[in-house]
Amino acid sequence: MPAMPVYMDVHRHVKGVTAKAVADAHAKDLQVQGRHGVNYRSYWVDETTETVFCLVEAPSPEAAARVHKEAHGLVADEIHEVRQG
Repeated sequence: MPAMPVYMDVHRHVKGVTAKAVADAHAKDLQVQGRHGVNYRSYWVDETTETVFCLVEAPSPEAAARVHKEAHGLVADEIHEVRQG
């Protein structure tokens, strides 16, 4: 079976974002991701620029977005398919 695609999503201008808030949102993603065949692997937070990045294995970008929408409503501004170099 081929490997599932990997995506990096970007949430821009998340007003007042904190590492704690993103950790809480990530925990909610983990609770619902199985229903969508998705695996949220990691995330990064830049509080200064109010930007959040999430690395996710998903069958499609739409599946990845559905997890965020169902878990906490904070959908990404961009989703890019990526490959590790």
